[in-house]
Amino acid sequence: MNILKNIISDLEENKAIDIVSIDVTKKTSVTDHLIFASGTSNRHISSMSESIYSKLKKLNLKDSRMEGKNSGWVVIDSGDVI
Repeated sequence: MNILKNIISDLEENKAIDIVSIDVTKKTSVTDHLIFASGTSNRHISSMSESIYSKLKKLNLKDSRMEGKNSGWVVIDSGDVI
């Protein structure tokens, strides 16, 4: 189970724009990777975030948290990947 690959794959499937993954393992102890992506509208962003959040729940990452839903930006914290 590779959370990073699952999230990037899901973003690609949902037509995310400008997907960027940054390895921060040597810079912080908070997380291992940061992923940034854009959407074409608030609805698109909401749809992508719901898809990722659902996938994380199916992967038994029950401690994942989502912030900013319906605000034009979303942060999903899954521990090793934000």
